[in-house]
Amino acid sequence: MATYEPITPDRLEQMCADVAELHSGIHIMAIDGADAARPVDLAERVATRLTTRGRAAAVVSTADFLRPASLRLEYGHTDTESYRAIWFDHDALRREVIEAVRDHGRWLPRLWDAARDRSFRDAPRPAAADQVILIAGPLLLGSGLDVDTTIALLMSEGALRRHTPPGMAWTIPALLAGAEDAPRADIDVRYDHPDRPAIRMRRRAG
Repeated sequence: MATYEPITPDRLEQMCADVAELHSGIHIMAIDGADAARPVDLAERVATRLTTRGRAAAVVSTADFLRPASLRLEYGHTDTESYRAIWFDHDALRREVIEAVRDHGRWLPRLWDAARDRSFRDAPRPAAADQVILIAGPLLLGSGLDVDTTIALLMSEGALRRHTPPGMAWTIPALLAGAEDAPRADIDVRYDHPDRPAIRMRRRAG
C-alpha cells in the first residue's frame, strides 16, 4: 500500500503543474477540498505556474456554480444533506465547463452569483488547443464529473473545526461524510497543515 510522503508546498504546486503538462490537448483537473483547505488558492497557484511555462490554464471555482437559493435553502440554511447533495450545480459544471470545453472549445467561467442570487451573465471563454481547466472546491470527488486528474486535499475533523469559520461549521459533517464515501483521488494530499503537506499517489504519471 502506498504511504504518504512529505512534500513542500512549492513542490506540491510544481508536481500538480507537471501532471497537467504530461497531457497534450485539453486537460481538466479537479482539486477537491473543503473551503478550509483553500483549494481555489492552490488551483490559482498551479494555473500561474502553467501559464508561466506557456500552457493555457484557468481556474473554475465551484462557489461560482451554486444552485439558486430557492433550491439550496429549501430545507433550511444549515441542512447538511442539502449542502452535500443540492448546493453545488454539478450538472452545470458538466454541461458548461467540461463538455463545453471538450466538445466546443469554450467554457463558462462563472454561472451563479450566490450573494445576489442571480446569474453572473458571463460570456463563454474560448479555449486554447492545450487548455488546462482546474475545477476547485468542496465535494468534487464522487460527483460523477468526468475529469482527467483528481487531487484531494484531506483534512481531519480537528483541522476542519480549527479552520472553518463558525458560521459554516454546520457543513463539517457533510464534508467528512463526502470524503469517506468518495473514490480515492489520483493524488491524495494530507492537508491539516498546508505548510507541511504529504502526498500519496494512486498512480505514477508517465
